[in-house]
Amino acid sequence: MAQILIADSNQLVACGLQATLRSHGMNEVVGQVRDEQGLFDFVSSFSPDLVILDFVAEGFSVKTIVKLKALGRIRVLALTDVQSGSTLVHALRAGVDGYVKKDCDLQEIVEAVRELHCGRKFFCAQILETIKKEGINLESLDVVDPSCAGVSLSKRELDVILLIAEGFTNPQISEKLFVSPHTVITHRRNILQKLGAKNTAAVVLYAVQAGLVSPNKFLFAPEP
Repeated sequence: MAQILIADSNQLVACGLQATLRSHGMNEVVGQVRDEQGLFDFVSSFSPDLVILDFVAEGFSVKTIVKLKALGRIRVLALTDVQSGSTLVHALRAGVDGYVKKDCDLQEIVEAVRELHCGRKFFCAQILETIKKEGINLESLDVVDPSCAGVSLSKRELDVILLIAEGFTNPQISEKLFVSPHTVITHRRNILQKLGAKNTAAVVLYAVQAGLVSPNKFLFAPEP
């Protein structure tokens, strides 16, 4: 697991996040910082691999993301209270690797950290909904490579695809994978985005073409 640094001006939030990650077996949080100066002092001395950053908090800004990405080796997970279209676009253009709202399900936050550690991107369901509502074109932001999207599916996303192809609903998938229904929705939306699919039928077709499920078991699950 990558070494993780938490950058948030709110000490209570930072401590709570660290405790949450540790409760899920992630003991690699190497520190907490409260402002940009402290962040880059820490990065210079300890070289963390992943920074969980509230870039809209006091003491930070979207330029903090730009400076971190300029170092060329640090992945950045934005964890904020804000999900407006303009704020999201600024973060994406700055090069953020993932974006999660602070009021998301804790499992989503943990999943985001794991996904970024594996070199993938992760956007929570609320952020994906903002992208949809605002009509944000990710391909035009020069931060998402659509040609790589189809090969960056995580093991958990493949599990979800298989269950979708077998006709299970979101609540049923939630029970089978021991995650919250909200987390299933997030996975489902990430899958649609990565595959460039518009509906469940396209996901099932992908599962058949990829050999994840036999054509004999081809079932269309109802839309959530």
